[in-house]
Amino acid sequence: MGDERKEKVMKEDEVFSVERIFENKEVPSWRKQLTVRAFAVSFLLSVMFCFIVMKLNLTTGIIPSLNVSAGLLGFFFVKTWTKLIAKSGMLRQPFTRQENTVIQTCVCASSGIAFSGGFGSYLFGMSKQIAQQSEHRTDGFDYKNPSLGWMIGFLFVVSFLGLFSVVPLRKIMFIDFKLTYPSGTATAHLINSFHTPEGAKLAKKQVRELGKFFSFSFLWGFFQWFFTAVQDECGFAKFPTFGLQAYENKFFFDFSATYVGVGMICPHIINVSVLVGGILSWGIMWPLIENRKGDWFSADLPSTSFRGLQGYKVFIGIAMILGDGLYNFCKVLSRTLAGLFLKLQERKANSQMPVTQQSSPSTESQSYDDQRRSQLFLKDQIPKWFAIGGYVAIAAVSTATLPHIFHHLKWYHIIVIYIFAPALAFCNAFGCGLTDWSLASTYGKLAIFTIGAWAGASHGGILAGLAACGVMMNIVSTASDLMQDFKTGYLTLASPRSMFVSQVIGTAMDV
Repeated sequence: MGDERKEKVMKEDEVFSVERIFENKEVPSWRKQLTVRAFAVSFLLSVMFCFIVMKLNLTTGIIPSLNVSAGLLGFFFVKTWTKLIAKSGMLRQPFTRQENTVIQTCVCASSGIAFSGGFGSYLFGMSKQIAQQSEHRTDGFDYKNPSLGWMIGFLFVVSFLGLFSVVPLRKIMFIDFKLTYPSGTATAHLINSFHTPEGAKLAKKQVRELGKFFSFSFLWGFFQWFFTAVQDECGFAKFPTFGLQAYENKFFFDFSATYVGVGMICPHIINVSVLVGGILSWGIMWPLIENRKGDWFSADLPSTSFRGLQGYKVFIGIAMILGDGLYNFCKVLSRTLAGLFLKLQERKANSQMPVTQQSSPSTESQSYDDQRRSQLFLKDQIPKWFAIGGYVAIAAVSTATLPHIFHHLKWYHIIVIYIFAPALAFCNAFGCGLTDWSLASTYGKLAIFTIGAWAGASHGGILAGLAACGVMMNIVSTASDLMQDFKTGYLTLASPRSMFVSQVIGTAMDV
């Protein structure tokens, strides 16, 4: 019975093995995976994806996963490029799935900074315009207007730290704990399928459909432009779809193809929640509170005053977000710690088994795909001394630089952040591997409260908290993104070194 079961497992491995398909194809070295054409295409896609992320960041605040789109468009552009060059007989290096993974990694790293860089959150929160809305003093202690120079310097000294914080733990994440990382896994399966004859045909159809809807969206936006005037209350974006009374309470359809596309990508539970929130707030709560003008707040206050209706809108919304965020933070953290405990127990149990019993599961339970992937994943090691030394060196530069950018963020604040940041980055990366959910913004809020309270409101605690939020968000967000891309590279046999270099270049592109 044991031999029959073993033979059955081996036959199933033969049938469902992905790496058997690519068995006769040579895996290029990590240097050959980093090509000029890959980074040229990555730069073009990064520009496009950054516009998309910035638009969504400044409007809905919901950023869907763009890994699959980056992999698909990277395949289409480079495949078209190589076909044209092959016809002229000048093609020197074929397009591989490893190079496709490098493109996807670089694009996602670049567009990720568009979110974690705070262009729609903490950087805007520092501006004088936002400070004036709070109706507190604006004598220079409570605001710092965005400027290209200091923002580039700030992102340069904080955006690379997350890459070094969890690199030594990649073997534990993928080989020991076998974390799923759903987005990274889905992207890897897509890239693997593209580089088969059947998958290439499917990619053509997908790109063709993508081109159709892209053309429709572009032409629709161009058509709307003809009906847009200088006044704000004109055009399709301000069309009273459900009547003038509903329009006054912000119930109308703005005919934006971007929001329709986001609604298609986001899970239905998010779309339903946003719809219910909009109906409860703009349809019921705000009109009722507006009727209490003169009783609950002064009737002479402008609509943007935080002492009036705007204050109710903002603080009720913030309270709900923080409450739900704290719940999800505790839930994901508990699941992360429980999963980590179970994995450690399994590892401990396996290490205590006799050698005769321990060797058989490692060889029998691992499929051909797992053996092949683990072998190549461990081949191009990133030295631990390099990761630790890089983190310490960048942290030292950052500790010396940030107080000159934000005078209220002291060097000891930064050191404390950098001491705890690797542990939080690991928790975020581990939780993301289990749930596909990054809690970077929640960790950022945690930094706001701790550093802001430590600095004190009278000593620039607002700016110090927001700057600390930026430091923490960049570290934990970049760490989880890197692990997602490492998972994609693990499943496509891309070298960890090429993944890391691609992440660094993508981050530098966006900064």
